[in-house]
Amino acid sequence: MRGANSIKDQSLIKRLLPCTLHILLPIPLLPIILLSLYFYPFSLPSSPPTKLSPPSSTFTPLLPSAEKGYVCDTPCDYSNGRWVRDKRDPLYNGTTCATIKESQNCIINGRQDSSYLYWRWKPNQCHLPRFEPNTFLQLIVNKHLAFVGDSLARNQIESLLCLLSTVSAPKRVHHKGSRRWYFASHNASVSLYWSPFLVQGVQRSNTGPLHNIVHLDRNEKWAKDVHEMDLIVLSVGNWFLVPSVFYEGGKVLGCLNCEGLGYTDIGFYGPLRKALRATLSSIIEKKGGKGNGVNVIVRTFSPSHFDGDWDKEGTCSKTRPYMKEMKVGEVDEEIRRIEMEEVENAKVKAKEFGGFSLEALDVTKLSWLRPDGHPGAYMNHFPFGPGHVQNDCVHWCLPGPIDSWNEILLEMMKSQECRLSLVNLSSSH
Repeated sequence: MRGANSIKDQSLIKRLLPCTLHILLPIPLLPIILLSLYFYPFSLPSSPPTKLSPPSSTFTPLLPSAEKGYVCDTPCDYSNGRWVRDKRDPLYNGTTCATIKESQNCIINGRQDSSYLYWRWKPNQCHLPRFEPNTFLQLIVNKHLAFVGDSLARNQIESLLCLLSTVSAPKRVHHKGSRRWYFASHNASVSLYWSPFLVQGVQRSNTGPLHNIVHLDRNEKWAKDVHEMDLIVLSVGNWFLVPSVFYEGGKVLGCLNCEGLGYTDIGFYGPLRKALRATLSSIIEKKGGKGNGVNVIVRTFSPSHFDGDWDKEGTCSKTRPYMKEMKVGEVDEEIRRIEMEEVENAKVKAKEFGGFSLEALDVTKLSWLRPDGHPGAYMNHFPFGPGHVQNDCVHWCLPGPIDSWNEILLEMMKSQECRLSLVNLSSSH
């Protein structure tokens, strides 16, 4: 018998399907096309293997945090605010940045309305500065920044690479297990680890199982590189919303949408929570107590925006942000709540380890207010013609609203560095 939570999940699953359109579409050839668009490596040619300098635990402060009597800025809630007009051009565009994925290069693909580029996020409590690439690069001198997760993690790192390349060109380097870029100017590495569940799992495919296989208590391959990471940004959610069989302790715990397999349908909220909790615990255990703490940031769920059903030619053709208060969808908010709670739970465990920082990059609401920021039909080059036009209302145009995620990320990093500098200053006296 399915539980009440499962019934609730089932009633909402139709709203979740848009988030995973690129892995679920049954239309002939579309799965192959979309998988190639989202999940294959960047087209930039890789350079020969480069020996990277190991990350350093020392850092020359660029902030005035070491000055006597200096107090770090009061933490700001960046999650609540509104989108306001900004006349300034983006720092990059579809021709100046070489790492933009074709399916997110909306203007180059023919999108005529450019007004979506001229908005900035204004938090209610504080000022969010424009992204400053030199400051970001100074904060990762001699360090390794790793993005771990799904295709939204890749969307964010593409945005970051474009922002940073305005002052320093990254070099694509060979690394087994990740896609990695090296900034020689700052001896800094930025990596993307594809891990849609964070824990060990096998994605459903047209040639393999029709459901995901997810081991909620087993580390994924990326975890073997945790020792060399200084900052980890985690992204998870979308892949838990499709048919899956969940394992724990080597045994089937339950499933989601697995009719005919004989397992209990347990929904996806519980498994998502377990996977995130196991991931954060593993990072703490691997890094804690070794004298080289790590900053971990969990980026909250990014909502999709379909007008109509995703499988019935649903579109996202709006050209302006939502200007009035719009409540985040029930499912999106519940996923966000789980992520925020697990960050707080992990903070308790991490307290015993010095130099360990855990935060949430809460982008759910600010992203929900931007239905105009998706590629839509412009996931393809000049897409309109005879036949069905597929829309991507999950990922984000570059440049676009997703750049604000990295603006907030930078402010969080500055705050973390300031607090660490003050701790080091006080311990030296």
